[in-house]
Amino acid sequence: MIKILTPQQPAPVMEIARELLPPGMELVVADPTAPGFYDAAADAEYYLGSPRFGIGNEFFRSAPKLKLVQLTSAGYDRVDLEAARKARVPVANNGGANSVAVSEHAVMLMLAVHKKLVWHHLNVVAGTWRTSDFAANRTYELEGKTLGIVGLGNIGKKVARRVRGFDMDIRYFDIVRLSEDQEDALGVRFALFTELLRTSDVVTLHVPLTDVTRGMISTRELAMMKRSAILINTCRGPVVDENALHHALTSGTIAGAGLDVMVEEPPKKNHPLFSLPNVTLTPHSAGPTWDNWAKAYRNGFDNIQRIHTGQAPLWVVPELRALLEEKRTAP
Repeated sequence: MIKILTPQQPAPVMEIARELLPPGMELVVADPTAPGFYDAAADAEYYLGSPRFGIGNEFFRSAPKLKLVQLTSAGYDRVDLEAARKARVPVANNGGANSVAVSEHAVMLMLAVHKKLVWHHLNVVAGTWRTSDFAANRTYELEGKTLGIVGLGNIGKKVARRVRGFDMDIRYFDIVRLSEDQEDALGVRFALFTELLRTSDVVTLHVPLTDVTRGMISTRELAMMKRSAILINTCRGPVVDENALHHALTSGTIAGAGLDVMVEEPPKKNHPLFSLPNVTLTPHSAGPTWDNWAKAYRNGFDNIQRIHTGQAPLWVVPELRALLEEKRTAP
C-alpha cells in the first residue's frame, strides 16, 4: 500500500480526495500544526497538500521514505528548496490546477478596479444612489487598452486568452520567449520589462516568488507606469513593495490596484492600503475554487502513480529539476 501523507482539510474536500484515490494508495491524514504530524510522516512515501504551514528540514528529516512533495498549490515559496535538495526529494506544484481560477480572478480585478465596483456597492448599500457625476468619478472600459502580462506561464497564458474577448492589445514579458507562431496563436507580443511598464494600461503579475521577483515592482517601476494605469497582483504579495505602491496610489503615480495577495497574510488591521478608494482587495482567494480541488488531487495522484511506475514526475519546480537527471543517470 502506497502511503500518502496529506494535511487535514474540511470534510467535503477530503471526500473529493478519497473519491479520486486510486486503488493501492492510502491517505494518511494529519494536522500539520500538531506534534503527531511528524510521527505520521515517518512511513510516508509521498506528501500531497498545501505548503501553507511550511515544509522544511524538520519535515524532511522525519520522512526518510519520501519520494515526492506534491503540492496542491501553484506557489512553492513556503517549501525550503535547499532542504528538499539535501533530502534529494523533488517538489512538484499542482500542474496548473488553479490556473483557470486565478486567471478569471485577475480579469475580475481588472474590471472591478476600472468600474469602481466596490466603491459603487458601498455607496448603494449605504443609501447613496449615484453619489456624484460621472465626470468626477470616472469608470473605464477594457476595450482598446494595452494589457501587460508579467510572467506568461499557465496562468498568464489563460489571462491572455480571456482578455482577447475584451479586444485588448496584449504584451508580455517572460524570461522564456514564445516563438512568433506561438505569439500569433495566443495573440500576444513580447515586450521588454521596462517597455511593458511604460506602455501598458493594465499590468498584471503572474510570477513565482523568488529572490529575483521579490520586490520587482517598487518605486522605480511604478514611476515608469502611466498615471492612468492599474496594477493587478494575484501571484505573491512580496513581489510588490507595498510602501512604494501606497505612495504611488496616493500621489497619482498610478490610478489604481487590484490585489489578491499581500506581503503579510493576514495583514495587520488598519493597513495603509485599506483606506484607499482606488484599491480593490481580496483575501488570497483567487486559487481555491470549488471546481479545482478535483483538478489538484487528480494531478497529484497522477504524479504519484508516475513515480511508482518508474516514470519521471511532471511539474517539478525549476530549482529542483536537476534531481530528476541525477536519479535518471544514477547507477
